[in-house]
Amino acid sequence: MTELDHIRNFSIVAHIDHGKSTLADRLIQETQTVATRDMKAQLLDSMDIERERGITIKANTVRIDYLAQNGEKYVLNLIDTPGHVDFAYEVSRSMRAVEGSLLVVDSTQGVEAQTLANVYQAIDADHEIVPILNKIDLPASECDRVAEQIEDVIGIDASQAIRVSAKAGIGIVETLEAIVHRLPAPKGDRNAPLKAMLVDSWYDSYLGVVVMIRVMDGVIRKGDRIKMMQTGAIYGVDTLAVLKPQMVAIPELGPGEIGVFTASIKQVRDTKVGDTITHEKKGCEKPLPGFKPSIPVVFCGLFPVDANDFDDLRDAIEKLALNDASFTSEMETSAALGFGFRCGFLGLLHLEVIRDRLEREYDIDLITTAPSVVYHLYMKDGELRELHNPADMPDLTYVSHIEEPRIKATILVPDEYLGDVLKLCQDRRGIQLDLTYAGSRAMVVYDLPLNEVVFDFYDRLKSVTKGYASFDYQLVGYREDALVKMSILVNDEPVDALSMMVHRDRAELRGRAMVEKLKDLIPRHMFKIPIQAAIGGKVIARETLSALRKDVTAKCYGGDATRKRKLLDKQKAGKKKMRQFGKVEIPQEAFISALKMDS
Repeated sequence: MTELDHIRNFSIVAHIDHGKSTLADRLIQETQTVATRDMKAQLLDSMDIERERGITIKANTVRIDYLAQNGEKYVLNLIDTPGHVDFAYEVSRSMRAVEGSLLVVDSTQGVEAQTLANVYQAIDADHEIVPILNKIDLPASECDRVAEQIEDVIGIDASQAIRVSAKAGIGIVETLEAIVHRLPAPKGDRNAPLKAMLVDSWYDSYLGVVVMIRVMDGVIRKGDRIKMMQTGAIYGVDTLAVLKPQMVAIPELGPGEIGVFTASIKQVRDTKVGDTITHEKKGCEKPLPGFKPSIPVVFCGLFPVDANDFDDLRDAIEKLALNDASFTSEMETSAALGFGFRCGFLGLLHLEVIRDRLEREYDIDLITTAPSVVYHLYMKDGELRELHNPADMPDLTYVSHIEEPRIKATILVPDEYLGDVLKLCQDRRGIQLDLTYAGSRAMVVYDLPLNEVVFDFYDRLKSVTKGYASFDYQLVGYREDALVKMSILVNDEPVDALSMMVHRDRAELRGRAMVEKLKDLIPRHMFKIPIQAAIGGKVIARETLSALRKDVTAKCYGGDATRKRKLLDKQKAGKKKMRQFGKVEIPQEAFISALKMDS
């Protein structure tokens, strides 16, 4: 049992690549939490894909025992959070479990968009914030300028910012001392009824569901009967442990502590993040305020390349959903691609990560259809419908109007690229809300339609600014616009996997780009193939794929022209008949390439 005033709970927040995970490694190493032989880079990033991309996807926790310079022992609970916008809900729930944050800023690059987004979440959660300037060993490091920028842009005092190089191990002891002396101790009453917050849960093939909790009041012991207040389910605690990052069993968890328990829970879906856990008898009266559930914003279809892999795909998706409650799926069928799943994600990076994990961990070849967002259809009879898949669009005569989701995007960009960024946002139907300066960098705030962003906005932004811009967004609501469904017809047959929602003013441009791309991707057949983009019954763009020709007149030498004509007419009639009955085979690569739209 640790006294409350000797516990410190904190998270590390920063923009992508500013060195959160490296700093976490150094803190673990300095306190010898992990034996030297077990130490490796990005220790808390357990998934292969996290290590390979160098990003954190799941928020991870570790308990560190630290002997301070004043001779007292402290228990530090560290949560390493993701920096990516798609995983912002991981950050927000980690914030509620701790009292303070280390704000890591790269002293060569300064404050970025995600730094702002994450630090505002920390401020919302009433955190004490300790600024840390990282990468001071690099020649381009400008600590004074960046400290000034933190004060100007974020508005927190950076005069006592700690100067660190997480890679070289400089300033690590100062960081640990600052955690002990500058961050507040948790509050809580040991004698009150148990009140614990469910922070995270994941599936372990040996233990079942492992649940991470932060105890607010009371004590939880092994063997207790506990109740989840949202679902009303009752379980018996089998094991209690703290993470160092491996599980170390302990007899009890008291107020202010963060730990994990298992209770023979079968599915992660049974544990709602943000739920309050209390004792079955003599429980607490009021639950803690939970989190808003994570809402998928991007939808796309996942289909196996080989139709025989469908059952494997279903099993793989069920297993992934065990660990990732923010990922939703339902079955769907497509005339072009067969059976598959319609899946919902928190953003494009989340989509890529899930797709990579399915292909890598379960060895399934996938086709991903064009990502789309959720539209609200207001029908003429007053009903409101949600449209997840453009192929399900009802007849427009029944629809009164369509609303699309809008986001508020914050972009930080060096001055010289500002014009290109404004043009890009304008092209994507953006409305400028604000433009301010933080030193030599502009901070632009735009209202943008989400469906223009999910395609390739981030890639385009990086390319027009040579990688210097940073981008963060949040959903702000729905707004009506002139949206239409564009279908792609190949040989007069609609291809459902390629239909998409577009703005009426941009439909022709989008349609033309799509048919020109398909013309190069579909192999030629023995007959002519028209490729069309249409809105309703009106064709807006067309390309014709010419037929392969056999030279039927090769054997005619000299003689009457009518002999040649007769052979050519016979060939023409055959091709016409083939076109009526012929099926156009569209190869999988064509789908994959066509769905990677460039603007």
